[in-house]
Amino acid sequence: MGLTYQRVLLKLSGEALMGKLSYGIDPAVVQSIAQEIAEIVSQGIEMAIVVGGGNIFRGVKGAAAGMDRATADYIGMIATVMNAMTLQDALEQGGVPTRVLTAIEMQEVAEPYIRRRAIRHLEKGRVVIFGAGSGNPFFTTDTTAALRAAEINAEVVFKATKVDGVYDADPNQNPNARRYKSLTYSHAIAQDLRVMDTTAIALCKDNSIPIIVFDMSVAGNICRAVMGEEIGTIVGESCEIS
Repeated sequence: MGLTYQRVLLKLSGEALMGKLSYGIDPAVVQSIAQEIAEIVSQGIEMAIVVGGGNIFRGVKGAAAGMDRATADYIGMIATVMNAMTLQDALEQGGVPTRVLTAIEMQEVAEPYIRRRAIRHLEKGRVVIFGAGSGNPFFTTDTTAALRAAEINAEVVFKATKVDGVYDADPNQNPNARRYKSLTYSHAIAQDLRVMDTTAIALCKDNSIPIIVFDMSVAGNICRAVMGEEIGTIVGESCEIS
């Protein structure tokens, strides 16, 4: 099986780092993710990562509790930096050079996001982790993933989730829900399938970046997805609904 991609972007939710915990970061999960990323990078694939912060703080929930939405979102952005630094530490302990670039400047702990610098790090074989979202409130880390993928000319966005693809209904509530092998951006948006938020899907559509949604809770699935195995659901321009 040959390499399918040269430069990829992996979107990890903050919740993915919790494992079975109800809050925070499970070191064993982070270590497992780092080991898979190390294996991918060892194959010569350039890897960028966008990580969420929902395991620590989610802006939408903060706003629902009465906090100003913009303030809540900024707190959520800071939470993503905590996750990014944690993942960086695990990767570097495994011998993988890693850089955290943040949309909100925190120069004592991370580099500011500069597009050309990010691309240069990737060309040098470093894993680049984007923290602090897009730096703007009201935008999700899904949208950040699509934006950064377009900016660095990534060939694909991998959305690592807790389900094994995109379904036509919630599989936890409907036992007859059907999983798609592939579908178009337009269908995902029209049917509100929640692959990613609408802005993120539209950005990927405009830049012809496919989205692959897969279950990261299965050991080895990140590697399988990036190495081109047919896994999960692919969302693209010319994909037939199947």
